[in-house]
Amino acid sequence: MGDIDEAGEHKPQSDEAHSAFTPPLGLPMPSHPTEDEHPTSEFALPSGLPPEVVEGPNEAEGSAFVPPGAADQPTGGPIGSTASGHGTPRGAPRGPAFTPPHGIPVIRLTKETPWQDRMRTMLRMPVGERPAPERVEKHEESVHAVPRVLDITLRIGEILLAGGEGAEDVEAAMFGVAHAYGLERCEPTVTFTLLSISYQPSLVDDPVTASRTVRRRAVDYTRLAAVFRLVDDITSQDDFTTEEAYRRLAEIRRNRHPYPGWALTVASGALAGAASLLVGGGWLVFVAAALGAMLGDRLAWLASGRGLPEFYQFVAAAMPPGAIGVTLSLAHANVQGSAVITGGLFALIPGRALVAGVQDGLTGYYITAAARLLEVMYLIVGIVVGVLTVLYVGLRLGANFNPEAALRGDERPVVQLFAAMLLALAFCVLLQQERSTVLFATLNGGVAWLVYGSMHDVAGIPAVASTAAAAGLVGLFGQLLSRYRYASALPYVTAAIGPLLPGSATYFGLLALAQKNMDSGIASLTRAASLALAIAIGVNLGNEIARLFLRAPVPGTDVGGPLRRAAKRTRGF
Repeated sequence: MGDIDEAGEHKPQSDEAHSAFTPPLGLPMPSHPTEDEHPTSEFALPSGLPPEVVEGPNEAEGSAFVPPGAADQPTGGPIGSTASGHGTPRGAPRGPAFTPPHGIPVIRLTKETPWQDRMRTMLRMPVGERPAPERVEKHEESVHAVPRVLDITLRIGEILLAGGEGAEDVEAAMFGVAHAYGLERCEPTVTFTLLSISYQPSLVDDPVTASRTVRRRAVDYTRLAAVFRLVDDITSQDDFTTEEAYRRLAEIRRNRHPYPGWALTVASGALAGAASLLVGGGWLVFVAAALGAMLGDRLAWLASGRGLPEFYQFVAAAMPPGAIGVTLSLAHANVQGSAVITGGLFALIPGRALVAGVQDGLTGYYITAAARLLEVMYLIVGIVVGVLTVLYVGLRLGANFNPEAALRGDERPVVQLFAAMLLALAFCVLLQQERSTVLFATLNGGVAWLVYGSMHDVAGIPAVASTAAAAGLVGLFGQLLSRYRYASALPYVTAAIGPLLPGSATYFGLLALAQKNMDSGIASLTRAASLALAIAIGVNLGNEIARLFLRAPVPGTDVGGPLRRAAKRTRGF
């Protein structure tokens, strides 16, 4: 058909192309000016809306959802350094619903705080509210940057997790390294034996995921401190490349332990002897307990060299102190055999793993916490098997154990304070700590024993409450020292809780079980478990008190603030 003219008559169809929006037949053509007379843009503002005022001639185009007052803050920065458009923090004023011309401010976290606090603040924020922090640009080849960054991140997390660091601190370190090298959309995940990290370049790209398995655990706090310094350099220096990070990491792995094997054996004996002094033993008991612990340590090294699991190593290490205590009791010598056995138990109780397991549970890492606590249970069962075997043989041979009389509670504050500090010093050597941290950890252990003795022996406060208060003070001092030295808190905490370990309660329970006194044995073991949990909860509470009162970084500001996100993800229902 032809077209219709203004008079309603048909005119022949032309050969020219028509628009897809030509009105149907029977409708008049709209009267609009031609496009040549009034050129316009498809993004022109509708009539009636005032145009937006542009504050500068060369303003960069920004993003949506900017808070009011953002024009007064600095803009620009590298790609990815602006805030995410997933939402604004709770309580923050919301801006207009259209894209402003002045851009969006760069999110900054205070650089004066340790990287642990800055990255922990990011991890504890919901993903939708997590900003992209201002980071240092690393000059890397785009082809190899992502695989190399993911690999170095996993290797750093592996050393930290194998050294006994908590799951939250391991995730914070991995998160900090990935962000420092420009991987902003990354999510690290830490379990007891597996580390993984996932990176997604954008919302439309496929994620890249890498993982690493922790198969061996070695306690070396010197290596742990070196890794903490490496993470601090990566997150703070502008030109710290992945090649330099790999070189530093290789040096950390090649470095030998600061103390040789014979020093560890001597430290194990000194720890057991000091523990025997704490529970009322004399100097002859000190020598006997030290000899039993050193024999147990050598026997455990022999079992380890033969490839036996750690459970059997603990069984072997628990038998020599028990055998020496039984021999002294059979000889009717004027020596407290019970104090010898108790000192050997102090050297074997896995306090470090217990504290780490409870800390992971309190911070919301329940899978890792359950695995750590299961490991602690297996090691304690190994100790129980070794000691019970020896005690059962000794009772069959006629050994006379009277722990209530042997482990007397004489008030010897000077001797016990010396023993507590010696015990903490021996723990520092066993944990392979740096020499610069040994003095602080030893003094922290002495303070813990003073607090416990003052509350329990002088004021008459129950042992569980006194232990929790002393452990809380240890955790508080350890957190403050770690902040002052920008290092991990473990070297200042783990050795200091040594004098508080429930060695005597554990021995009472095992002896009662060997004597077939089930009620008394279960009650003593329950008390030992309560003391152990009091230590772990006290240490964690001291850490959280330090973080509660010290200023934490607040996104969007250049200064710290008093608020910090809780570690708990849900409300429990």
